[in-house]
Amino acid sequence: MAEVLLNASEIVDWDTFHTVCAREFGFPDFYGRNGNAWIDCLSYLGDDDGMCRFTLVPDEVLRITVADSDTLRQRQPEILQALVDWTAFVNYRNAESADPQPRLELVLL
Repeated sequence: MAEVLLNASEIVDWDTFHTVCAREFGFPDFYGRNGNAWIDCLSYLGDDDGMCRFTLVPDEVLRITVADSDTLRQRQPEILQALVDWTAFVNYRNAESADPQPRLELVLL
């Protein structure tokens, strides 16, 4: 299983959230630093399209672990909720594709 660790202690606002995500997911330099761009970069994990550093094989899942998520919940609850919503949307989008398995798993520590 592929894994990404997002350290909530590094996330203090939207800018740092997108910086951490771009680094950890390996988003391209032209990453738009918004919700639509985040979703787009992770919607085609089975394709080797250069939108992130991961290319998953069929039935493989990318686990996103948020370390110290309680701190993020207290400091920036809207960012944590967006991460939950965007993860769910990527999985929903994938459910309508040729490979309908969820591709993202979100773990809050």
